[in-house]
Amino acid sequence: MRSALFCVFCLSATVLIAAAPPSLETPGPHPGHSIHGEAFNEGPRQAAYLMGNTGGINFPISTANKEAQAFFNQGIGQLHGFWTLEAERSFRQVAALDPTCAMAYWGMAMATMGNNKRAKSFTAKATALKAGASEREQLWIDSLAAYFDDAIKEDKARKKNCLDKLAKLVETQPDDLEAKAFFAYMIWKDGRAADFKGPDLDKLVLEITSKNPRHPAHHYRIHHWDYKNAKQALDSAAACGTAAADIAHMWHMPGHIYSQLHRYADAAWQQEASARVDHTHQIRSQLLPDQIHNYAHNNEWLIRNLAFIGRAHDAIDLAKNMIELPRISEKRRQPNPITSTNYFPTTNGPINISKTSSYAYGRTRLLDLLVRFELWDELIALSKTPFLTPDDDADERIRIIKYTGIAQLELGRPTQSREPYLRLSLLLAANRAATNSASTNTPAKPPTKPVVSKNVIEQRVKNIEAALAEIRMHQSLRDHDTNKARIELTKSRDVAVEDQSRIQLALGDHAKAEQLALDAVKGATNQIRPIANYAYVLSAIGKTPLALETMKAVRSLAGRADLNIPAIQRLAPLALQLGWPKDWQQPAPSPNDIGERPPLESLGPFRWHPIAAPDWALTDSNGRKITLSGQRGKPVIVIFYLGAGCVHCIEQLNLFAPANDQFKKLGVSLIAISTESVSDLRLTIGKSISAKGFPFTVASDASLQTFKAYRAYDDFERQPLHGTFLIDGEGRVRWQDISFEPFNDIHFLLAETKRLLATPVDRNK
Repeated sequence: MRSALFCVFCLSATVLIAAAPPSLETPGPHPGHSIHGEAFNEGPRQAAYLMGNTGGINFPISTANKEAQAFFNQGIGQLHGFWTLEAERSFRQVAALDPTCAMAYWGMAMATMGNNKRAKSFTAKATALKAGASEREQLWIDSLAAYFDDAIKEDKARKKNCLDKLAKLVETQPDDLEAKAFFAYMIWKDGRAADFKGPDLDKLVLEITSKNPRHPAHHYRIHHWDYKNAKQALDSAAACGTAAADIAHMWHMPGHIYSQLHRYADAAWQQEASARVDHTHQIRSQLLPDQIHNYAHNNEWLIRNLAFIGRAHDAIDLAKNMIELPRISEKRRQPNPITSTNYFPTTNGPINISKTSSYAYGRTRLLDLLVRFELWDELIALSKTPFLTPDDDADERIRIIKYTGIAQLELGRPTQSREPYLRLSLLLAANRAATNSASTNTPAKPPTKPVVSKNVIEQRVKNIEAALAEIRMHQSLRDHDTNKARIELTKSRDVAVEDQSRIQLALGDHAKAEQLALDAVKGATNQIRPIANYAYVLSAIGKTPLALETMKAVRSLAGRADLNIPAIQRLAPLALQLGWPKDWQQPAPSPNDIGERPPLESLGPFRWHPIAAPDWALTDSNGRKITLSGQRGKPVIVIFYLGAGCVHCIEQLNLFAPANDQFKKLGVSLIAISTESVSDLRLTIGKSISAKGFPFTVASDASLQTFKAYRAYDDFERQPLHGTFLIDGEGRVRWQDISFEPFNDIHFLLAETKRLLATPVDRNK
């Protein structure tokens, strides 16, 4: 395949939107691949739209096309909001509207700086076109070219070179707010690594926002003060979201400041706003949640903040929602699985899911919430559902089994606790045996089964031993065997400090119980659960006056807390002594330094929901008319492929063919939709392994209208793309993959189909 750099230099930019895809007989890129080279394969292939509020940006460029200028300004705002996917889309739209615009490619390079190969290709294109740009724009392009200057081998020197050129740009263009904004960004990003001695970032941003209060440079100021002195950025936290209200990350970032200041209710508001804005865009643009940068991180952090203010049930509902969301195959997320810590070359091994996906975060947080809030009945119930059924993560499996056993004991069911204890005992025996055969060496060739190092197994043995000890400790407490409980406690791990304080209370060590409870409060400022626990421990050891005084502090934090969780229910006698009503919460006072906040409902839905799949009516290889609406009541997987001339497409169909019966067992049918005419479908049929056809329907969409409706289409180059979609019996898209390459991870899709179809979706959440 030609290099991306060769393609970008040799192909005229004037064909970016107008060129038709090459014929199958003409040498060129594979179907679905960009005619402009590898750099254009990835990234957004569908048209951008003007969103309306991505920051008060005015970055004039050399173009006579007013719409191109508007999209360029939008892309700049999206860059400032770290929304790189949509920024690249906006800049591609600029190039489509004005193919000779050098700054469009500069923008694409800025949006892809996390992928140097792509960014260098875009920078080269911008450099090739810069003769038609203004002197000011040439300075912008030169500063970026300096970042990728191969003549400078040392990374530190290249970053310093780029910063020096940006400093010159600011010096020669003192009224250019964008020069100052991107200079501030690069100082934050690379200043320390480059030992750059330049202007103060805070001063730069304040110069910008004093002239344009709606400039998204507030974002950089928050990053600058985050983890340093968060209070210094409170004014930027108040302005950040409304400065670019269509960018979810701009709502998220103030949450950093409020979290640092232990203002968890304010942080939770920001993160909920971020989630709602993300959902609005995802639903409109037909994207899966985890395709959005920062989505999983934002919602995981929101769960923690909800827990800190005692909104336990809301936090649990959100954790469950994260687990319900469609997952992305790691074979799509990580193109070279050999570099991953888990490598499964077979098609029937465990599903490898990113630790930073919504699913993984949701599983971790859900279990943690149920344990920390002592919701034992719910934990046991969910352990029998996909929400907490142990999956392929061995360490998570240990935790789930352990807490199931503890939950049974806490509910007074010692007999039921034996089953999880036995399961852990069997796991312990198996892992001890595995340590004898495990190797500490890296295999020379990719293994044919999951590889786990000896060190990992030895650590797992210790984790299981600690889990068994913790169950025995709870059993000993139930049996009032304090001596044994003390011994088992020393062998346990990961017992929360406030839980340890109540254990010491049960063991009769009042001084230690009080100290541990106080330690938990000191380590969790303004978090309701530790301080509620402290009040309870003080009351239990007879320090009633101090307990009552502490109870007042609990009340000041409990304005949004659930009163029906054990940590709060234990305080009922103290509330009664204070003469408080049964519902003793007090509304928290509204802060006066948060700026303007729109109603959360106006930003979008709180939960993501799948969109309705566009209906279609097509003709299959037998000349029969088929429709999506005709499939209603039965799930279907729809595969968009690029005709018999696409070798990779035929490979894909022949991979799906043997799995057809497995999908049938799930009640799911397969339909393949081709770019070919009805008569040419015979070419596809002839390329089946048996040469007699595929065990599923093959239909024609030669007009490409269905491809376009499902966004399996490159709007910029006017060519179809590969697409695979799971549509449930109610006609909703539950999962999708659109790419320049076909989706071939059949094992993943089978597992994901089974999981998603077992999970109901409530649009009203």
